[in-house]
Amino acid sequence: MNWYLQSNENSDVAKSTRIRLARNLPNFKFNLTNKEEIEALENKIKESLYAVGYGLRFFKLKDMDDITKMSLVEKNLISPEFVLDKNDIGSILINDEENICVMIGNEDHLEIQVFSCGLDLENALNLAIEMDQKIEEILGYAIHKKYGYLTACPNKVGTGLRASVMVHLPALSKTKNTKKVLEAINSFGINIRGVYGENTESTGDMYQISNKQTLGITEKEIIQNLTVIVEKILKQERQARKILAKDDIALEDLIYRSYGILKYCKKISSEEVRRLLSNIKLGTDLGILKELSDLKVQKLYLYTKPANLQKILGEQYEALERDIKRAEVIKQILNEK
Repeated sequence: MNWYLQSNENSDVAKSTRIRLARNLPNFKFNLTNKEEIEALENKIKESLYAVGYGLRFFKLKDMDDITKMSLVEKNLISPEFVLDKNDIGSILINDEENICVMIGNEDHLEIQVFSCGLDLENALNLAIEMDQKIEEILGYAIHKKYGYLTACPNKVGTGLRASVMVHLPALSKTKNTKKVLEAINSFGINIRGVYGENTESTGDMYQISNKQTLGITEKEIIQNLTVIVEKILKQERQARKILAKDDIALEDLIYRSYGILKYCKKISSEEVRRLLSNIKLGTDLGILKELSDLKVQKLYLYTKPANLQKILGEQYEALERDIKRAEVIKQILNEK
């Protein structure tokens, strides 16, 4: 089962973990835009695929259909900017489990990404470093004795590590404490972003929490610092849930109304699903809504998004048709044994 359909002991608040390492190869310009140079970079990487291992396969963005590309964006495996800006020249390496995805020819030559469900920073980092060291042995990296790994953007120089955890904060939102908590986090040098990264908004009470500092600090220190912050967020959110749960009837009513809409709707937008799923996930995590398993909730999150909806149905639909088909897919998931 793919990582984004799994859960662990912290998945009630921490939905997923991502480790991203920005790397550049020597003898290539930074931030490549020339097609010939990009192809030379791709060929050099493809030649080493077997030696790198991990079941990685190579795909050019321009050879992928739009729905497939957007389905990867919806899974947070590639960034929207990568598809928008590098569609003609970008490419990826990805394995069947989709817990490893390397973007090639984005801002940096390589963006090595490892994903996991829940809060799993240390294990994800270990896998990323293991893979990173293999690639470095084979291809070499642009590196400076004093400053560390060199990157196209100065704010990634050093470790080149961006570690992030996606968190679900419905109780902090409902108790009007989200802003206070996130402002406190920001003061510790931590980024707070929307679901799809920089310059995106939170949807369904989901936020990305990630490190800012990459220079003058080790990878392990980054992970330790971020883990401490995320664990504080988990604690704050769980405390807020206890406060909400004191008003049993109001909370149960909100959760079951949301569930009822999903169960009986004839058409529904992805935006409305995100809002309703925030309440439904809260209900399942608190043990109030017993009709749904964690797996079903994860499926609802994934397969109601526009591209992944069309991907599993094998058809393209206009917006209204998608809303109708989305309601049908929701019922199928809810009725699964």
